Amino acid sequence: MPAINAAGILSKPRSEEAARIVPELIRWLDQRGVATRLDEETAGYLKSGVALSRDEVPDGTELLIMLGGDGTLLSAARAVRGRDIPIFAVNLGSLGFLAAIKLEEMYPQLERALRGDLTVDRRQMLLTELWRDGKPVAAYDGLNDMVLAKAEIARMIDLKVHVDGSFVCVYKADGLIIATPTGSTAYSLSAGGPIVFPSVSALSITPICPHTLTNRPVIVPDQSVIETTVLGADHTTYLTIDGQVGELLKKGDRVVCRRSEHSISLVRPPSLLFFDVLREKLKWGGR
Repeated sequence: MPAINAAGILSKPRSEEAARIVPELIRWLDQRGVATRLDEETAGYLKSGVALSRDEVPDGTELLIMLGGDGTLLSAARAVRGRDIPIFAVNLGSLGFLAAIKLEEMYPQLERALRGDLTVDRRQMLLTELWRDGKPVAAYDGLNDMVLAKAEIARMIDLKVHVDGSFVCVYKADGLIIATPTGSTAYSLSAGGPIVFPSVSALSITPICPHTLTNRPVIVPDQSVIETTVLGADHTTYLTIDGQVGELLKKGDRVVCRRSEHSISLVRPPSLLFFDVLREKLKWGGR
């Protein structure tokens, strides 16, 4: 890994812990000759410095430090998009499946990072395209998932799904989740989807509260193209990416999901394994 001369910092909004940590962290990096680029939240905690949009922060950096929870990390993943910059995710949240570095480990692990001694997990992203009237109108990269959910109270939605051109079924449900292995421990897990090991090349299709109880989650190769057509009326279905960006859909809209050409690199403590995270976060028993 090249020497780290500049690091970007993205922070969770309205976090007392981030407000305490940020000034100290920037001093620590400055003492080691590492310049910093700050998003608006981080600059606000510092009460000085140039505030940049999250999309601008990674420019010219060799490391992106994230202070927050998994939601902040999902935003950071989209900001990095296509740039080979490791994300150093410090967990200030409560669950933290992705933000695996504990606060008390931050400086020792940063010392390792500055020496180029990094253990990195590669995580594949999901590309979602929205087609309307035969034309592409939007495209999103997400780390966790694409969700189609009902936009009205107490009404199910109808979604027709094809995989690689083959008809699967029409789901009548509260919604549908297309998840990456990384996203398999997020909304998909809550909806009854499978836990998928991060390095498995697959996508999962999980209906949310399906009317037909035999509609079960399906795992397909990540080279598959998953096409979902909205059969309901305009503005009854809402598209979201990673639970953070999205829009209302119209009848006949097609949502096409496939493996993105982009991936991200997550820095993790070398001794931390995936099943360690599952045991801790999901409260699995045993030692």
